[in-house]
Amino acid sequence: MKKLTSITLAIAVIMAFSISCTAIENANKTQKGAGLGVAGGALIGGLIGGDIGGALIGAAIGGAAGGLIGKSMDKQADKIEEAVPGAEVKRVGEGIQVVFDDKSGVTFALNSAELTGTAKENLNAISEVFVEFPDTILMIEGHTDDTGEEAYNMTLSKKRAQSVADYFKNKGISGNRFTVKGFGETAPRFPNDSDANRAKNRRVEIGVAANDKMIQDAKAQAN
Repeated sequence: MKKLTSITLAIAVIMAFSISCTAIENANKTQKGAGLGVAGGALIGGLIGGDIGGALIGAAIGGAAGGLIGKSMDKQADKIEEAVPGAEVKRVGEGIQVVFDDKSGVTFALNSAELTGTAKENLNAISEVFVEFPDTILMIEGHTDDTGEEAYNMTLSKKRAQSVADYFKNKGISGNRFTVKGFGETAPRFPNDSDANRAKNRRVEIGVAANDKMIQDAKAQAN
C-alpha cells in the first residue's frame, strides 16, 4: 500500500512540476515581478496536498498590489530568520514558507505531540513576529517520516501541528488566523531512505499569507 501511495504521489509531483513550469513561463512581466496570478497558482496549489508553496502561489493576487504585499512579506521573512536562525525561511509568491525540522530546534518528544523546552523558546521568538504583523493568515501543517503505521502517523502529525497552533494562541495570536492540518507521511520533502532524511521529513511547516485586510489595503494603495 505504501509503495502504491508513493508511486501515485510521485506522478502527482511530476504533473504539478510540469504545470507550474508552464504557468511560470507564460506569466507576464508584472506577474513574474509580483507573484503568479490567482488562476494559474490556484491550479498548481490544488494538485498536491501538503504543498504550502503551491498554496502560497495560489493565494497570490499579482499586479501592483501583489508587489506591495511582497515588500511587507520581505520584512517579515527577515525577522523570522533572525528569530529562528535554524528554520528554513523562503519567500514564495506573495507569502512566506517556514519549515521547522531537526535543524530548527522546534522538536517534539519521541512519539509525542508535546513540545520540548527548546521548541517553546523558538516558538516564543517567532510568535513575536506574528504578533507584530497581524494582517496575515497562518497555515500550519504537520508531517512525519514513514516509520510506523500510516494511520498513526496521520494522527501524530495533526496533533503536532495543533500543538504549535495552541502554543501560538497562548502567546496572544488570534485563533481565527490559523488553518491546521496533518499530512502524516504522505508529503515527504526527501526520500525516506536514511536517518538524516527521515529527520528532515519529521517537521511542521507554516505558510504565511496576506489576509483580506492586507489585500484590500494593498489594492487601495496601488490605486
